[in-house]
Amino acid sequence: MRAQELWHTYHMELADTHCHIHSMDYPLSIPEVDKHCREAGVVRLLCIGTDAADSERAVRFVADRPRSWASVGQHPHEAGHGMASLEKIRRLVQNDTQGKIKAIGECGLDYFYDHSSKQDQEKVLRYQIELALEFNVPLVFHVREAFDDFWPIFDGYQGARGVLHSFTDNATNLSKAISRGLYIGVNGIMTFTKKPGQIEVAKQIPLDRLVLETDAPFLTPVPLRGRVNEPAHVLLVARFLSDLRQISLQEVAQYTTTNARQLFSF
Repeated sequence: MRAQELWHTYHMELADTHCHIHSMDYPLSIPEVDKHCREAGVVRLLCIGTDAADSERAVRFVADRPRSWASVGQHPHEAGHGMASLEKIRRLVQNDTQGKIKAIGECGLDYFYDHSSKQDQEKVLRYQIELALEFNVPLVFHVREAFDDFWPIFDGYQGARGVLHSFTDNATNLSKAISRGLYIGVNGIMTFTKKPGQIEVAKQIPLDRLVLETDAPFLTPVPLRGRVNEPAHVLLVARFLSDLRQISLQEVAQYTTTNARQLFSF
């Protein structure tokens, strides 16, 4: 059954809580992307900034788009850019008179790659947590092979909240995240992973903590591997989780969209 047929049959509303379709090099036609979203029932988008310039593009992109919002932040790979970049991100939040900025991030720690020093990553992460607390917005966390350092930092800030983007870690860190009130972002990785442990963890995520994402243009889900990812493909993630957890597609849509709206206030 095609995405459009599913939408008309079930009248679902889906949210893509993490995409980069505002980026300079996004290769697809935005009108076509919007059309595909309508057909798939994807009615809420969060465009994620990765540094000051990209965050500014995200804010401009969503300014006149209904049901589209932005998160502004500095990715751990870009942590070496220094304080000037972070101050530009702060000004974006301060000047958000339209209420289109709904989160800070993506920010965090990434020890899988060596693009920035651990010291710079921690400093930039702390700045963004403090910024989110100051403006009372959630955070979009990117944590890869760095949870041992992430948890002590996170625990040092009372009231910090948000989502672990693209979660593929173990059950122990899932439990730690849930106990701290964090949401868990699942994307196309789960549809093509070769690691049974990741699938088992996906089964364990509480439905009231689960949100869907694409990370478009990256991580295109099965069966569309090899194509550029787009927000409409969040429907494929929802269908995968429906089959995996043996619950209805409508239930996945209802929980994840409600969670997204509660977390990001959109």
